[in-house]
Amino acid sequence: MPRIFDNIDLRLLPDLQQAMQDAYRADFCVGYFNLRGWKQLDQYVDQWQGGEANSVRLLVGMQKLPQDELKGFYRYTHNDEIELDNKTALRLKRKLAEEFRTQLTIGAPTNDDELALRRLAVQLREKKVVVKLYLRTSLHLSTTIRNGHGDN
Repeated sequence: MPRIFDNIDLRLLPDLQQAMQDAYRADFCVGYFNLRGWKQLDQYVDQWQGGEANSVRLLVGMQKLPQDELKGFYRYTHNDEIELDNKTALRLKRKLAEEFRTQLTIGAPTNDDELALRRLAVQLREKKVVVKLYLRTSLHLSTTIRNGHGDN
């Protein structure tokens, strides 16, 4: 029976942390990736070997702003199979990089935030975390976590 985490009655983070304690791999598919929020999970990933079979694979989809969704709804043609050209893909990748930069400039980062971002940078270099951008449609959270006790 699937569980719905609404972060009101049932919070995702504690169950996610519990599942990752014994895990050796995780796949995340998200519409938004909060760089500072990664510190809630990075300690579990630090213990993994890295590489294809022992890493976090993070697929980030572009979360649409409400005005963009509204424009899409009212456009004259609705073609969900629009081909993505290289110029558009590059523009969207730059937009996501800019979003990550913006995240880092909001508020006053703490020493803990900075350490967490440094750990993420190391995890990326060691291939313990692999991030890819998905541009075809918007994504929402989906996870698969692999551990030695069967799949969660």
